[in-house]
Amino acid sequence: MTQTEHRTLTPDTPEVSVIIPVYNEEAGLTALFTRLYPALDALGTSYEVIFINDGSRDRSPAMLAEQFRKRPDATRVILLNGNYGQHMAILAGFEQSRGQIVITLDADLQNPPEEIGKLVAKMREGYDYVGTIRMQRQDSLWRRKASLMMNRLRERITRIKMTDQGCMLRAYNRQIIDTINRCGEINTFIPALAYTFAQNPVEIDVAHEERFAGESKYSLYSLIRLNFDLVTGFSVVPLQWLSFIGVILSLGSAGLFVLLLIRRFIIGAEVQGVFTLFAITFFLLGVIIFALGLLGEYIGRIYQQVRARPRYLVQTILEERNGQPVAAAPDQQVVQPSIAQQGAQR
Repeated sequence: MTQTEHRTLTPDTPEVSVIIPVYNEEAGLTALFTRLYPALDALGTSYEVIFINDGSRDRSPAMLAEQFRKRPDATRVILLNGNYGQHMAILAGFEQSRGQIVITLDADLQNPPEEIGKLVAKMREGYDYVGTIRMQRQDSLWRRKASLMMNRLRERITRIKMTDQGCMLRAYNRQIIDTINRCGEINTFIPALAYTFAQNPVEIDVAHEERFAGESKYSLYSLIRLNFDLVTGFSVVPLQWLSFIGVILSLGSAGLFVLLLIRRFIIGAEVQGVFTLFAITFFLLGVIIFALGLLGEYIGRIYQQVRARPRYLVQTILEERNGQPVAAAPDQQVVQPSIAQQGAQR
């Protein structure tokens, strides 16, 4: 079946919703469209594809609008008014999704769209959460090793078991999506959040390919921030460790004071010992600064949460209503179909 052939959807509840965040992916979108729709058509069921443009500065919005014009029956496009990050874009897609099975997929084609069928088949077996493990991962050595270390650290701290936390090709049932939509967290990690709500999760192996075009949007700093969100958003164990370290250092400091006091009376003062004290002081200062930073992470999350600002702002939603393509504003006021079509042709 070609990309331009249409499949009739169930009016309001397609079986499958595919959520794809897009940020400056113009070089690979055509290839994504070419592979994605035939893979979904092959499922033999109703589906919708929801693209979320996360403030792209290239031609991605225009290409998404053009794809909506070609396949309005199966395509919806959410245009955010800025760049809010991958997970916020996915949450925007979750809120608009209607499928009983919701699948997240990156736009870079490192996770082949042809693998979606495996996830759908597994969900039909009765699982409510399908995680994935990338086989023969096509990433640099340092990213693979860093991911392995973070997986082990996360599992120890949060008790959330995900073999491959970096793979966003995952499937969730409607109940989990509805629960996530009721959460108002500003900073979160969607696979971990969904795992906490899952009653019958499972993991499967999927293929992994080299990035089709462009470069990863995650810098080293972004990856560090993401892992901070993962650790501080799902556990207070770091704070408990900090308290434990504080107790140990306090006992050690008291013991050292007694030892130096006894030594002074028995042997006498030793000038060279001042350098040892300097080393101990700098070590303790480092621990204190680290502790302040960790506390700042938790306090910062509280600060962002209590402000209750919108997590993202939707500019326009391109979708089909009553057989007509329309552009709907965030308040669901419908723009005339002709305007939607004109926007799709830009």
